[in-house]
Order: sequence, then C-alpha cells, then structure tokens
Amino acid sequence: QVQLVESGGGLVQAGGSLRLSCTASGRTFSSRNMGWFRQAPGKEREFVAGIRWSGVGTYYADSVKGRFTISRDNAKNTLSLQMNTLKPEDTADYYCAADRYPGRSSVSRAGIDYAYWGQGTQVTVSS
Repeated sequence: QVQLVESGGGLVQAGGSLRLSCTASGRTFSSRNMGWFRQAPGKEREFVAGIRWSGVGTYYADSVKGRFTISRDNAKNTLSLQMNTLKPEDTADYYCAADRYPGRSSVSRAGIDYAYWGQGTQVTVSS
C-alpha cells in the first residue's frame, strides 16, 4: 500500500514557475514507477510525466517536454514536478500516482496502470 499527498499548487501568471511535491508513505515507494497526471475542467485525465522506480529514466508528454522536470528522492519518499514557463493551458488539477506493480521495467502513460493516487493539487495559470 502507498498513500500519496500532493502539495505546491497555486495561482501563477503565464511564464512563471511552480514546484509540485508528492509525499509517500508505505515501504514500497522506492520500488514503484511514479507518474504525474493532470485533469482540466471538462477534459479527460492525461499523463504529464513519469519516472522509473530507480530514478533513471524520465518520460514526458509532448506538451510539457522541455518545460517540466520530474524527479524523486527515494530516501525521503518524495516525488517532485518542477514546472517552468507555465502556460494557461497547463491549468488543471495535478495528481501523483504510484504504479500498480513494483519493479515494472517500463513507465506506463496509462492511468489504469497506476493503483495509488493522491488527492490532487490545483494549478491555475493566468494569462
């Protein structure tokens, strides 16, 4: 079991930056691939970024590549998402998620492969 709590959302102007954090409890965080997803009002949830359990190997949606950076600290059971050059279209609720299976070799972009989810943190980017 993994419990996840996000923080760091807020209101920012276009071009600004935010850093989201996800704190995990449970002994298997360090063995699970992790992902960030987002859901904008009236839209489906979408993959934003993912990272392998080891921290080696990061993956991004094309819409955020070059602007967002995902990282993790397995010693502290934390996952982060540094978001730079934010755009109004980045406005959404952001969720961290833990892979259903420990030790999976590849990072999935499908939400169905993630069994544990945080409650979400809201990010609003004004133009």
